[in-house]
Amino acid sequence: MNEKIEKKLRELPNKSGVYIMHGRDGEVIYVGKAKNLKNRVSSYFNNSQKGAKVWAMVEKVDWFEYIITPTELDAFTLENNLIKKEQPFYNILLKDSKTFPYIKINLNEKYPRFWVTRRVEKDGSKYFGPFLAGVSANYILDFLNKFFHLRTCKHNLLKPLKRECINYEMGLCSAPCTNRISEKDYRQKVMDAIEFLKGNDEFVTSELNEKMQNYAETENFEKAIEIRHTLGMIQKLKNQSIANLPKNSNKDIVAYITNDITSAIAVITLRNGRILGMQSFSIIDPSITSAEVMENFLLSYYENAIVPEEIILNTKLEDEEFLQDALQRKVKFITLPKGINFRLLKMAEENAQEHIDKNVTRDKQKYDSTIGAIISLKEKLNLKTVPKRMECYDISHISGTNAVASMVVFQNGEAKKSHYRKMKIKSFSGNDDYRSLQEVLVRRLTRLKNQDGESFKEKPNLLVIDGGKGQLSACEEVLKAFNLLGEIEIISLAKQIEEVFVPNKSEPIILNKREAPLKLLQRIRDEAHRFAITFHKQTRTKNMFHSELDDIFGIGEHKKKALLTAFQDVETIKRCSLEELMGVKGISRSDATRILKHFKNK
Repeated sequence: MNEKIEKKLRELPNKSGVYIMHGRDGEVIYVGKAKNLKNRVSSYFNNSQKGAKVWAMVEKVDWFEYIITPTELDAFTLENNLIKKEQPFYNILLKDSKTFPYIKINLNEKYPRFWVTRRVEKDGSKYFGPFLAGVSANYILDFLNKFFHLRTCKHNLLKPLKRECINYEMGLCSAPCTNRISEKDYRQKVMDAIEFLKGNDEFVTSELNEKMQNYAETENFEKAIEIRHTLGMIQKLKNQSIANLPKNSNKDIVAYITNDITSAIAVITLRNGRILGMQSFSIIDPSITSAEVMENFLLSYYENAIVPEEIILNTKLEDEEFLQDALQRKVKFITLPKGINFRLLKMAEENAQEHIDKNVTRDKQKYDSTIGAIISLKEKLNLKTVPKRMECYDISHISGTNAVASMVVFQNGEAKKSHYRKMKIKSFSGNDDYRSLQEVLVRRLTRLKNQDGESFKEKPNLLVIDGGKGQLSACEEVLKAFNLLGEIEIISLAKQIEEVFVPNKSEPIILNKREAPLKLLQRIRDEAHRFAITFHKQTRTKNMFHSELDDIFGIGEHKKKALLTAFQDVETIKRCSLEELMGVKGISRSDATRILKHFKNK
């Protein structure tokens, strides 16, 4: 334990708050909350019995800081925000994991509609799901809408529309938009659909079987097969029912298993008496107790999932009341289950153990190619800090035309696609990669300075430029102009033999082609190249179909099509009089005046 930590431990108050652990390069490696900061943080550094995971994290801590909060619930909110911002390696981060679909309906609408979402919000809507185990939420939604003749449009139906859409003509919708059905009768259809989603499907299956029989007898086998497929999907839902549980039984079964080095949590989702599926997660949380790990997991997991009435656990919680406040729901936590709940918990434990057995190698490989790779990259390139946020830039054009650039972001060694950006080269035209890179970097750093845009607010640790020494020097000039040279580190990667150029060194660094640091650089470079090429193709295709009419305000696709249909080409339109232009359907006097003025000024 170093002097900085010893001094800080003596200062810790006996109050609730958040503590932030930093590594040797200043990077945030763990964020935690505590009811009592002094007790919680001290427990990491005293000589008490701790697991291998905890020691592994503690050894990387160079210093820590803390923030006092009025209550533990305030600490939870602050901790959650800091984890999202910093994305520490040792925190449970489930927000980027695969989220399963739900079917959602807002009954406060006049004529409610169902739709599929992967985001659960506390907005008063009803959610059904999640849909796992091979049951397609989109297929179920499509069936619901067709069977119950529900609307799929997004129109605001506070006022009726003038006419129905094609779905009404095809017999797929009851057309509440034009008052073809009363609000009361439409709402009954909605309630019937909700009952079906809850598992009361006898009426639906009976009618479907009858329809399938009729189609088969009239030799309409295509329709019969389609209904058989729907019945199969409904049967798949039925087969997941548990005989000993009532249809209104909603619970999750959560099991935490650890061997002190590797850990996993398995969640079995049970809704309306049916097992909808099971998910397993690798856990690296170095919390002191299993109860704290479980609490952290539940808070992260239910940030984007429905909280059921019951949660069956194999770990006793430290503070159920706080957890209920944080989840904003009165939940019954059961840690000593009996009967069917006990058997379900054992099933979850077996799945968590299997996840550990199968994924130890995979998890290590992921660590080596991401966190391990950026740590190694710091050492290999003699960087000042671990490049937690890397940005790579590439230019794409054909002989200087339609020049575009891409900005690709990797966070903790993984692609952060929500922060990717593409730009058109605007300041000049022609074939000059150096000047293009400088323009893009100026625009990026200006937005960093102005804190403009989510993708540009965070300062990168490392810029990776696709190219050689020349491209690197051009970009160094921009960093120097912004007084950021040295504060933001920069390298370039040349393609031929994968040479890495760094500032103030004439000779390139050659990294081992088999090792993770070079593979990481190749990944981000190739991703930037792919993203730039894709945008360039889109731009080139769009420009091929560009017309001078597109540059005239008020002339959209429909008016442009009408003009070209009437006069064949733009050259003929240029020679038209005001009256001739106004003779085209949809072209007003003001439109015709703008067209004449536009071509006159050319």
